[in-house]
Amino acid sequence: MFVNNRWLILALISSALFLIVIDMTVLYTALPRLTQALDANASQKLWIVNAYPLVVAGLLPGAGMLSDRIGHKRLFMAGLPVFAVASLCAAFSPSAEWLIAARAFLAVGAAMMMPATLSIVRHIFTDERERALAIGIWAAVASSAAALGPVVGGVLLEYFWWGSVFLINVPVVMLVLPLAWRLIPHCGGENKRPYDIVGSVQIMIGLVGSIYALKELSKTAPSFIALAIAAAIGIVSLVLFVRRQRQAQYPMIDFSLFQNRLFAGGVGVALLSMIALIGVELVLSQRLQLVLDLSPLQAALFILPIPLASVLAGPLTGLFLPRYGERRMMLGSFILTGLGIAGLALFYQSSVLLQLACLCITGFGVGGAITAASTAIMLNAPEEKSGMAASIEDVSYELGGVLGITLLGGLMTAVYSHSLTLPGSLPVNDIAYDSIDEALRLAATLADEQAEQLRQLARTAFDRAFIAVLIAAALLMALGAGMAKWTLGKKR
Repeated sequence: MFVNNRWLILALISSALFLIVIDMTVLYTALPRLTQALDANASQKLWIVNAYPLVVAGLLPGAGMLSDRIGHKRLFMAGLPVFAVASLCAAFSPSAEWLIAARAFLAVGAAMMMPATLSIVRHIFTDERERALAIGIWAAVASSAAALGPVVGGVLLEYFWWGSVFLINVPVVMLVLPLAWRLIPHCGGENKRPYDIVGSVQIMIGLVGSIYALKELSKTAPSFIALAIAAAIGIVSLVLFVRRQRQAQYPMIDFSLFQNRLFAGGVGVALLSMIALIGVELVLSQRLQLVLDLSPLQAALFILPIPLASVLAGPLTGLFLPRYGERRMMLGSFILTGLGIAGLALFYQSSVLLQLACLCITGFGVGGAITAASTAIMLNAPEEKSGMAASIEDVSYELGGVLGITLLGGLMTAVYSHSLTLPGSLPVNDIAYDSIDEALRLAATLADEQAEQLRQLARTAFDRAFIAVLIAAALLMALGAGMAKWTLGKKR
């Protein structure tokens, strides 16, 4: 039955995938309003955004192993109700701490479903060309959802309160759940490897410690003791995890998969693409609202070309992949993404049409890169390790999102703080140097002339930070293109 309904099944798992990925970026346009509603400080704001992708990344390797062991459909079906309940908890969070915990709970449901989605696609599409197109559609949904998050958030905030960005998950899950139970075939479950709970804890602690150290480093006045402790815990945990996996009879992550250049290249492309996409979207959505004073809806519509172009690029890349191969498509997509980001840095104060064109080029490049990366990863791993391969790919996406927020967001904070120079005549404290949000909040308490002076200085400093992030993202794409040409161009 599934052969006749394979495209409907693809639509179902794509709907779930859309919710999983969109929750990584849907808060970008909601963040200024959410911060005020929950009275969240700068540290809480970062953890509200990062708790979800970080926990997902930590759980995915174990979820991939579990998917291969108990079956892809079973784990997917178990994750749906968890995701719905966690969405309700997040929507009605009374405090910043509660929302951070709810986002971590939401990540559990997402990690259960995500590896299964791509494994199911591989199972139900047996024809090579259809499979390439299906993976292209899967990748288009993933990349467009990440890009569409700020748009959805902006539209909802125009008419509803901030909790609505989570509440929309519930009716979609309720619709997908019965149809998925009836239509998705049983697949996977033949692999009887034991679940590695110790390895799951090691990689979770390693990722959290390492990311916390990077966040601390990005602060204007970092605590070097906290940084050293977090870095030591993170690095030691990751080293122990890698050593454990290499010695294990049934590893959670089989590092021999990375000996295949296309597989390893696909993971690298996915990671770098998400770093650039998430970092650019984060600073762009904030600039549109906090510097240009656009509403969340207006900011969302401005960013719309990225997801639209990404949706178009995914299936097209899937169609051309059998002819041109993953190597050429990855390289071309990196170049295209870099050109789009560099163009945005060059024309950010020019006409709106030029800026929108640059966003289209960026979105098209990212969509193509993620499709080529997904195909390279899934088709260069054995069938019995499809859940593991999918989890590795998903980790690269989630980790790329976290690193995009941490590295490029940290760069934005550092450049803003160093670029902001306040005269002694302004009666404000040093908190204005932490972020433009804090500066604008302080400006609301001053007299009109002083408030306008503070706003102008803060916005000028943020524009410098915005350009720095775009240049860094463009250079990252150029570096990625060079690495792809050098490594993927070699024969295995």
